[in-house]
Amino acid sequence: MDLLRIEHEDFTLTVESTQFQRMWNKGERILGEEKLKSPYRWSEGVEHVRLLQDGEGREIAQDNAGEDALFFEQTDYSVWVDFKKKTTKAWFDSPRKDVNDRFSWKESKQLLAGFLNYGNEIGRADMPIGYTIDGVQKRFVFSYDVISAKLDYHNDWKEILKDIEEEYRMLSLDYLKRTYHSIKEGQGESYDIIWWNIFAEKQEQFLRTIHNIIDRPRHRLKAIATYKRADQIRKYTPKLEQEFAEHRYEESSLYHVEEQQNTFNTPENRFLKHALLTIQKRYSALALRVLNQNSNLADTRKEAIAKTRDELNLLSRHPFFRTVGPYKGLKQESLILQKDVNYSKIFSIFTILQKSFSLNDGLYRMETKDIATLYEIWCFIQVEKVVKELTGTEPEQYSRTEMSGIFTYNLGKGEHSKIIFKKDDVTLAELVYNPRHSDKDDVKGIGDLVSKTVPQKPDIVLQLTKDDLQQGMKLTYLFDAKYRLEKDGGNDVPPDDAINQMHRYRDAIYYKSRHEDERLKKEIIGGYVLFPGNMDKESHLYKSIGDENVNIGAFPMRPGDKQHELLKGFISELLNKHAVQIVEQVIPQKGTSLTVKSRVLVGLVKEDNPQYHRFLNGTATQYYSGDTFPTTIPLSGIDFFAPYIPDKGICDLYEVTAIHTATKAKGDTDDKLRITFDLKYVRQLYSDFRLVPIPINRTYSDTTLDQLQP
Repeated sequence: MDLLRIEHEDFTLTVESTQFQRMWNKGERILGEEKLKSPYRWSEGVEHVRLLQDGEGREIAQDNAGEDALFFEQTDYSVWVDFKKKTTKAWFDSPRKDVNDRFSWKESKQLLAGFLNYGNEIGRADMPIGYTIDGVQKRFVFSYDVISAKLDYHNDWKEILKDIEEEYRMLSLDYLKRTYHSIKEGQGESYDIIWWNIFAEKQEQFLRTIHNIIDRPRHRLKAIATYKRADQIRKYTPKLEQEFAEHRYEESSLYHVEEQQNTFNTPENRFLKHALLTIQKRYSALALRVLNQNSNLADTRKEAIAKTRDELNLLSRHPFFRTVGPYKGLKQESLILQKDVNYSKIFSIFTILQKSFSLNDGLYRMETKDIATLYEIWCFIQVEKVVKELTGTEPEQYSRTEMSGIFTYNLGKGEHSKIIFKKDDVTLAELVYNPRHSDKDDVKGIGDLVSKTVPQKPDIVLQLTKDDLQQGMKLTYLFDAKYRLEKDGGNDVPPDDAINQMHRYRDAIYYKSRHEDERLKKEIIGGYVLFPGNMDKESHLYKSIGDENVNIGAFPMRPGDKQHELLKGFISELLNKHAVQIVEQVIPQKGTSLTVKSRVLVGLVKEDNPQYHRFLNGTATQYYSGDTFPTTIPLSGIDFFAPYIPDKGICDLYEVTAIHTATKAKGDTDDKLRITFDLKYVRQLYSDFRLVPIPINRTYSDTTLDQLQP
């Protein structure tokens, strides 16, 4: 369907899309029509602009923020430019080569045609059309917002940027994206990417002003001391007249004279030289990086960068600066730098380049990472905030940013992004961003976790440390941020493949002990998708989180949404649960270990045990631990229990059917919580009680069935 038509004095530009109505309906259902608005802006020469999506079409005004948005993420748009006048060449004038390659020029038809798809890049965008008529090169730019159908572009997206910038300065920025965001002067370091983008807007003015100053530089008179003969002196002072009278008969006598000469070595020109050399040095270094490391840069942009670099190099070697000394600062304010039309421009540009900027609405353009990447980082920060609030601790180790690409930074991955929460030197939780689990040693993953088939890379890993069951035992939970959603009745849900991926993570990531004799063990307790939707506790994906046979589900995560409480409540429950309770629920995943030697727990049964007599005749159904249970014995994976009767030894073998916590039998005055083993009689190990040579450390021994066999 036709969406937009621009009538220009030189051409007619038309935008079409077959996917627009689907995206509009989706955005209207999730966000509401009032959130799907965008202002439009265009260059001179336009006769009128019409929005056509409603069939009849209506003319719109420039910069009106209340117009219906046309451009959505992940949507294909066809662009047709029919020229009215004889045009020798036309092109799409983007800095990105891959975008320009999607457009083709047919001179015979006087038509420029191509397509656009912004992927997950939302923000302000330009549609730049370059063309040549009668040997004159022209450029037309049409600007608009590319918005999301899942998040409120005008509020949610900015909230995501704000949260990321507060935690990791300038992590949101990227280079050569198709959309951009506005920035203004702020606090902090002046990053290369900011400097490069701002100077790109100022470089033409900077170079032109430098040439203007060199052609008509400021100068001043300076007294120069010299010695001259009497006939060379034009003006005599009383002192010189007296000296001449004394030496008038000495024709070769020289007299000390001070003359006023023009000099360019002024404070303003010294500052000019300093500014030029500083900018030339930094621009050359950055240009080398851009030209060598970016194959997707358009050829026209490469030529422009090389031309600017060469011009700065020539200016820095101009003969004018040979007579200008080094800059040593300004001892007082210079009216010339403040008032002179040329010097003040140089001073202003240089000052702007030395400042830092923040991602708030301002005059300068900066590209940001695509919304899917920003959403993933934002979810990591939100999980960190939840754990920080619930544990009441400050992270002891923060994740760090790492340089990537030409200018930009990414969050460290695997062990490089680990955040540790401790209290009284005891580790409570660890949070890791984007570990990549593989069987290779050089992969950025988490120690002891491997994938034996293909590498697995969940977005967020939360490990909780529990000491009540086994010393330093870590319980691992996965979260995957997915900037995608579908509809399921009254709830938004992530797509099926996102849920299936969590099942794959749980089945593919194993625990590999540092001891060579131990086999791989299942590691992941549960996996959960974080997505930008609305969901209540009645959703099947929320109910499946508490299902001990599944423990795979989803949590809604959207800026300013109270539904963060679902995730907060879930993590709070995990932090407050004893490890034995958690392990009991996830034995099919966490405790399964393929081994021929079944584990047996040998426990001392004294006469005060409620089921002492049942153990004597092989009819016991439960075994209660003492007040404490050794953390050196892991409960997960215990298959059998063998009662050890003092002075008698071992006779019977019981199967452990369940492990949980409970008090002793009803009516017992001891109400302390103990570990309880539900038992089922299997068989006799020996024909009668036998003292066996196994170590009983006070009360318990962790052994194997073959070591007990007669």
